[in-house]
Amino acid sequence: MYSPQSLHRWGITHSESMERLAYSQALRDPMAMERANLLNMAKLSIKGLIESALSFGRTLDSDYPPLQQFFVVMEHCLKHGLRVKKSFLGFNKSLWGPLELVEKLCPEAAEISASVRDLPGLKTPLGRARAWLRLALMQKRLADYLRLLITRKDLLSDFYENSALMLEEEGAVIVGLLVGLNVIDANLCVKGEDLDSQVGVIDFSMYLKNDIDDYRSEERNSQIASILDQKNYVEELNRQLNSTVHGLQGRVDSLEKSNSKLIEELAIAKNNIIKLQEENQQLRSENTLILLKTQQHLELTQGDVSVERDTYKQSRQGLDEMYNEVRRQLKEECQLRQDVENELVVQVSMKQEMELAMKLLEKDIHEKQDTLIGLRQQLDEVKAINVEMYQKMQSSDEEMKKKNDVISRLEEKTNQITATMKQLEQRLQEAERHRTSAEEGTRRFKLDFANKADSLQRQIEHREKQLQQLETDLKIEREWRQTLQNDLHRERDSVAQLSTEALQINGLKKEFHRLQDENVQLKTICEDQEKALEELGSKLSESKLKIEDIKEANKALQGGQVWLKDKEATHCKLCEKEFSISRRKHHCRNCGEIFCNSCSDNELPLPASPKPVRVCDTCHALLLQRCSSNPT
Repeated sequence: MYSPQSLHRWGITHSESMERLAYSQALRDPMAMERANLLNMAKLSIKGLIESALSFGRTLDSDYPPLQQFFVVMEHCLKHGLRVKKSFLGFNKSLWGPLELVEKLCPEAAEISASVRDLPGLKTPLGRARAWLRLALMQKRLADYLRLLITRKDLLSDFYENSALMLEEEGAVIVGLLVGLNVIDANLCVKGEDLDSQVGVIDFSMYLKNDIDDYRSEERNSQIASILDQKNYVEELNRQLNSTVHGLQGRVDSLEKSNSKLIEELAIAKNNIIKLQEENQQLRSENTLILLKTQQHLELTQGDVSVERDTYKQSRQGLDEMYNEVRRQLKEECQLRQDVENELVVQVSMKQEMELAMKLLEKDIHEKQDTLIGLRQQLDEVKAINVEMYQKMQSSDEEMKKKNDVISRLEEKTNQITATMKQLEQRLQEAERHRTSAEEGTRRFKLDFANKADSLQRQIEHREKQLQQLETDLKIEREWRQTLQNDLHRERDSVAQLSTEALQINGLKKEFHRLQDENVQLKTICEDQEKALEELGSKLSESKLKIEDIKEANKALQGGQVWLKDKEATHCKLCEKEFSISRRKHHCRNCGEIFCNSCSDNELPLPASPKPVRVCDTCHALLLQRCSSNPT
């Protein structure tokens, strides 16, 4: 923004010196003469517009003649020295090109350019440029936007010639004069106007005045200058105060949001910790139950194994005795044939009892195997739960890191707020100094100009109003300062609470590590139990294979295979094909059933006969499986 002293300097002293230079150079260069004329016309139009607006009212419409003439003069000033661009349709001079650059230099101008592009009635670049000028005047930023354009002469050289008004010092003078238009409030309707087909002609009759008008205009100019100085000074103060207030409000809002987020995150972390503790308790109870069950199962299995061993020993002794008796009976077969038949009946009954006992043993073995599978599944579930606990621990550590980062950010923000508080205190001290200087000035005016009391009282009242406004502004700033201090105390309390909660979280973390170590110990215990169960399962499988071998030996000794008679078998038991002359019958030496040649084309040694004997496919597969599982 421009200060009142800079306005006075640019509007009067510098402009006069520029006029003299322009008139001296006008005789040499016609472009200089054009620039001087446009500068004078810009001065007349701006002064006339300000005077008429102050005298007839500040809110201006689009039909106001001095305002229309001002836009015409500005259009001529911006068109001066434009480069001609060639296209397929002919030559083209457009103002929209340089004005469109303002959007890149100042992001605030993007709204104006976007609204100009969205207007439905504008078809030509000249109409868009005229609409842009009107919107910038309504926004009171026309002087700022053109000042940004003038500073970037490297960009303007693509659109203007070297001796154009926008690239010379006259352009800077016109921009300085445009600052005075911030006094005017304009309400222009851009949508309804036909800006494409307007003809820009300057009406010089508005600027022809008498000597009396000149004298009055000088007085008005002096009054307007003083009013403009005061208004610009007050506007600058208001803008600075508004900017500081907005900045402080934004910081306070951001701090409140961050505090709310931190509170929410702490609540979530507490809930997660409580859930983890509950899950740990559940896991402990489940681990104890699993240990008790496994111990019970192990005791039962050990008792069953001991019973099975006793039965096996007894059965083995009985079989040895029976074997000896069979040898004796074979020697005395001729003499004691009748006794052998009785004994065979007894042996058949014993065989049936043995088969029942074997079936019961097989059922017990299957049940034990099922219990082993269930225990393994439970161990797998325990492993999965431990993995989930480890993952949750990692996530809680990451959340702790994030919270520490947030605490550091809060400390940085508190430091920034303290710095801003110091700046505000300095500004308050400067405002108090200005106030004291203003009070001293009023005292001097009362002593020096006692005769001119009537004229000075008005000015003093006006200044007293300004002082009251400044006092109210100072009170508001003090209130803001107090609120900011209260917010700082609250934030410090919240930081202290966060630190205490962080210490609590560290304690919970230690407890979690302790539980994790206990979980590792339980894992080792479970692994040892698994190994013991695997060893018991291998021993059970070996005992089962031995029992099956004993069965086969018993069959071989007793001759208990029931040989099927040839007359009873008409079809193969496996493929169920009918026997004929070409498809002959063959007995399986293991099971005694009758099969065809293709289904019994296998030979293996049996316990009863060491030489290889014909065996069916099913018996062949079973015997091979037993040999592979028990190679000894």
